[in-house]
Amino acid sequence: MTRVAAVDCGTNAIRLLVADADPATGELNELDRQMKIVRLGQGVDRTGRLAPEALERTFAACREYGEVIRGLGAERVRFAATSASRDAENREEFVRGVVEILGVEPEVITGDQEAEFSFTGATKELQGPDHVAGPYLVVDIGGGSTEFVEGDERARAARSVDIGCVRLTERHLVADGRISDPPTQAQIAAIRGDVDRALDLAERTVPLTRVCRPADGHALVGLAGSVTTVAGIALGLPEYDPSKSHHSRVTVDQVREITGMLLASTHAERSRIPVMHPGRTDVIGAGSLILLSIMERTGAQEVVVSEHDILDGLVWSIA
Repeated sequence: MTRVAAVDCGTNAIRLLVADADPATGELNELDRQMKIVRLGQGVDRTGRLAPEALERTFAACREYGEVIRGLGAERVRFAATSASRDAENREEFVRGVVEILGVEPEVITGDQEAEFSFTGATKELQGPDHVAGPYLVVDIGGGSTEFVEGDERARAARSVDIGCVRLTERHLVADGRISDPPTQAQIAAIRGDVDRALDLAERTVPLTRVCRPADGHALVGLAGSVTTVAGIALGLPEYDPSKSHHSRVTVDQVREITGMLLASTHAERSRIPVMHPGRTDVIGAGSLILLSIMERTGAQEVVVSEHDILDGLVWSIA
C-alpha cells in the first residue's frame, strides 16, 4: 500500500482525498475526503483573471488541507488545477501561492487529462464488485467545464467543453451584480442554447446522440456536485450522504422534474432543500439543466451517480 494525497481544484470547489492504494490488487482505502466551495472561477469568464478574494479563499482551504496531508503522512501529493486556472491570465499567482503552502506545484491539466482521470476514478469500481456493464459514457459537470469520456475498460474518446454551472450562471443569470431569482424563460433558453452548441462540439470527438439507448448499451455515469445534488433530491435524503447517493440511479423523468423545480424556485426556496450545499444554491439550476440536456441528447433513461471521480483517478495515477 502507498499512502498518497490528491487535490482537485476546480472552478467552484477544491477537494482533497488521502488514501492508501495498492495498484496490484486495485484496492483503495480512503482515509479522508473533503470538499470546500471556494469559487476560484469567480468572474473569470468575464475578466479573464482570478479575483484576489477568490485566490485567498482557495489558499485558506489549501492551508487546511496541508495540515490534513501532513497529519496523515502522505508520501506523495498531486495537485490538479482545472478549468478556471486554465483560463486565467494571472494563473502564475495561483501557482506560486499553492507551492508556498503545500510545497507542490499545481498541474494545470488539460481538459482531456481531466477527462481521463475522471473516467478512471468513476469506472474502476463499476468494473469490479459494484458491477455496471460497460461501455460507459462518463460526464463530469464542473463549475467551468464539462468533460465527456467514452470507453470500456479504458477511455477511448474524450472531450472537454466550456459549459459549467458557474460559467453559465455568471454568463446568463447575472444582471447588475445580482442573480435572477428565479431566472426568466429567455435566460433559461440562452443557457440551453449554449449547452446545445457545446454538445455539438463534444460530439465531434465523443459519440453522444442516442448512444445511451438500451439498444446501444452505454451506461451514463454522472460525476460532481450538480449530479450528486440532483441525486440527493431525487432520493429524498434528509442531508447530503455520499454513501446513499454513490451508485444510485436517477431517471430522466426525475431529472426533468427536479430541474423544472430548481429553475422555478427562489434562492430562499433552494437553500431550504436538505441536501443543498450553500455554495451550490445559486448555480444548481444551470448544473441540473446541463445534466438534463445531456440525458436528452444521449437518450439515457437513467444516470448512474458516482461519488468517485477525478480525485480517485489522480490517486491511482500516483500510487
